[in-house]
Amino acid sequence: MSKNHRGAGIRSLPAKGKGTCAICGKSDIKVLYEKDIDGKTVKICKFCNANLKNKAKVEARKAKPAEETPAEAPAESAE
Repeated sequence: MSKNHRGAGIRSLPAKGKGTCAICGKSDIKVLYEKDIDGKTVKICKFCNANLKNKAKVEARKAKPAEETPAEAPAESAE
């Protein structure tokens, strides 16, 4: 099957969606994700977007209180 519409959404953007990432500073990279950082909305690349999501996931796990395991029931003796 042909993929005629791949990337059609970014063709209308200036420079076809390419620019400099506000976090990592890579230039001429697709900056398609808008994030609010330090009160400013900036465009970042997909690698920095994934990094921010992974950091948020790890922090959410740490903030979640450790679930207590139920007290172990006494083992039944085989008769």
